[in-house]
Amino acid sequence: MTIMYGISNCDTIKKTKKYLTDNNQEFTFHDYRKDGINAELVNEFAAHIDWQDLVNKRGTTYRQLSDEQKQNLDKESALALLVEQPAMIKRPLLVHNGQYHLGFKAAQYDEIFA
Repeated sequence: MTIMYGISNCDTIKKTKKYLTDNNQEFTFHDYRKDGINAELVNEFAAHIDWQDLVNKRGTTYRQLSDEQKQNLDKESALALLVEQPAMIKRPLLVHNGQYHLGFKAAQYDEIFA
């Protein structure tokens, strides 16, 4: 089973959905805003992907954090922020056959689904 996590209005999510559909890959989409997110799910992500990689530092949500929040970011505070602000989670997060993958590149997905 393949689950893609993200936010439906994200352009990268749209590209990823198109890739999966065009390549006949069945998947379930979990929208953080519609389906929710909690500390348990974020901790599961962090158990498989380094918490620093989970944080999308290029997004507007991260850039709106205070300098103090950015400077004092550690695993505990970052994971709490990801629960509060799921738009800060790098997208997409794909779980396929128990493996966790972050981001989208067609070549990477060609290998995942080979």
